[in-house]
Amino acid sequence: MELTLAAAFASSALLFSNLASILLASSRLKARCAIPAPSGGLSPVSIVVPSRGVEPFTQETLDRAFSLDWPRYELIFCVAHAEDPVVKLINAAIARFPNVPARLLVGDDRISANPKLNNCIKGWQAARHDWVILADSNVLMPKDYVQHLMAAWGPDTGLVCSTPIGSRPDGFWAEVECVFLNTLQARWQYAGEALGLGFAQGKSMLWNKPMLDANGGIQALAAEIAEDAAATKLVNSLGLRVNLVAAPFEQPLGQRTLAEIWSRQARWARLRRVTFPLFFAPEILTGVVVPLLLALIAAASAGVSLPTTALCVLAIAYVPECMLAWSKDWYLSPRSVTAMIVRDAMLPAIWTRGWLGGAVEWRGNAMTIRNSGMTELEEIA
Repeated sequence: MELTLAAAFASSALLFSNLASILLASSRLKARCAIPAPSGGLSPVSIVVPSRGVEPFTQETLDRAFSLDWPRYELIFCVAHAEDPVVKLINAAIARFPNVPARLLVGDDRISANPKLNNCIKGWQAARHDWVILADSNVLMPKDYVQHLMAAWGPDTGLVCSTPIGSRPDGFWAEVECVFLNTLQARWQYAGEALGLGFAQGKSMLWNKPMLDANGGIQALAAEIAEDAAATKLVNSLGLRVNLVAAPFEQPLGQRTLAEIWSRQARWARLRRVTFPLFFAPEILTGVVVPLLLALIAAASAGVSLPTTALCVLAIAYVPECMLAWSKDWYLSPRSVTAMIVRDAMLPAIWTRGWLGGAVEWRGNAMTIRNSGMTELEEIA
């Protein structure tokens, strides 16, 4: 009897925490609405875009970057190698939009084992303005991209970020990627912000350049193996907050494979394990696997139907998650619940992988992520 009650209570508590995270995230998230173009008198902005390789939506993301409504901004594209095929597309975009100040910088400043940060150094140093956005090349910027970032800046802010929201999946595994990015990772990140635990996300990062330069500059982000982890710790050490935009920006996905999802999630899990171990440890309790197993143990002990118990747990877990996606106009399809089940079945293996050593792939490089840092092994062709 005691085992039954303990298992039932633990399962209920986990399901309640899942629901609470959805409610907290929903309270912070706003439905996307256009912010009017400013009339002038606002600070100019430098947007640094580290790029590598050509992806299915590269042309569209480039065009969007040149079509923002902010009165004064410059684009600084950074590429590590001149022979990268994306160079041709960037140069063509610069030629198509002569009214937008834009430059392409080529070179690799190896200040760390983080290839993305190394690629950004030259762009940061070349930025002409006091407000600098570090934006991944696969972010689909809306016209009011800068407005949303600026609107989230407050008097106690040290950094504004946006988690990526997966869109336009092509195939089932891309839908699995969507439910990883949207109703799991974005949800918990916004729930954390609601509790005063703002974590940086490297997809879009708005910095006040004089502030960061006075505290070590962009080189300070090499203190951790992931620049967003270093950014979080730096901002918190200054007594400032990491804020998230009210309506996060899209990342169109296209096709994905199971191997690609595993590689990306395993890398992120290992990075979280090394940089924030106390927050990573309870991640095993997210998803439906643990509360479902506990509920089935309680049901078996009490003689309750196991299929009925399983269906109830799945409904309690996934109906609110679907409602969150629907209310925020995130991608949702008839296969989304199946994708959520597959995602949650993967979570224990991903969590376990986070505690193990060994090489992971990061931006074309095989990396070994250790507690003391990251060692580059070899570049992958």
